[in-house]
Amino acid sequence: MRIREKAPAKINLSLDVLHKRNDGYHEVEMVMTMVDLADHLELEELPRDTIIISSQATYLPLDDKNLAFQAAKLMKERYDVRKGVYIHLDKKIPVAAGLAGGSSDAAAVLRGLNKLWGLNIPMDELSILGAELGSDVPFCLTGGTAVATGRGEKLKAIGSPPQCWVVLAKPPINVSTSEIYGKLRADQIKHHPPTRNVIQAIEQKNFDKLCESLGNVLEEVTMELYPEVRQLKESMIRLGAEGVLMSGSGPTVFGLVSKESKIPRIYNGLRGFCKQVYPVRLLT
Repeated sequence: MRIREKAPAKINLSLDVLHKRNDGYHEVEMVMTMVDLADHLELEELPRDTIIISSQATYLPLDDKNLAFQAAKLMKERYDVRKGVYIHLDKKIPVAAGLAGGSSDAAAVLRGLNKLWGLNIPMDELSILGAELGSDVPFCLTGGTAVATGRGEKLKAIGSPPQCWVVLAKPPINVSTSEIYGKLRADQIKHHPPTRNVIQAIEQKNFDKLCESLGNVLEEVTMELYPEVRQLKESMIRLGAEGVLMSGSGPTVFGLVSKESKIPRIYNGLRGFCKQVYPVRLLT
């Protein structure tokens, strides 16, 4: 038996940090949605009790440093599964990019093994398990569009954003999420993004209002450390994207575009700045 799972990338339409918690995490309020750039995973049962991961991406760790491996190991240990699994990961989402590629892979493994091993674990329980692996994993399990609170694991599903094109661009740097959060001073944030306006714009299917309301408090921290992220954002605005924001802790910047006819100019202009540019649609 072979199970195939799609692991889409996510973007943050809003990312606000309210305060630092006693457990060391930050209390956040975010609006996240998924785009049609995805990794693809194939899972196949093995007769011996082991986990093997392969990938065409030579830069990926294929051991317990990989979140997909960690997800399989957690499932085996938590539910006392004495079977093995072979996972092939066709990697398309850039790594360390602010697009939750690793979290989405882990979520795909949890969903896939639940089917492959006939565990029948309800989604609520899978989400709790996923939160042990990473704050974005519960969202990646369910997908769609959601408001995330807590450390990102508490989710409230909302309607889909107005349909549009999205241009993703990742400069040739990798950013550590823990480093960015470590340098953030939550008590010194002066401008919090209007998350309520983002939610209203989505409910009203109002593209212009959505573009005006985008916000991410991590942008300034990342841009201070990596000026090329600011340059990339400014380039995307200059080329005509209507709503532009850094996703997650970066360094990927996305632009919302209302008309497909605008894509070639933005795409070609950005390709002179970085190689990893992806015109995609929202997953609605």
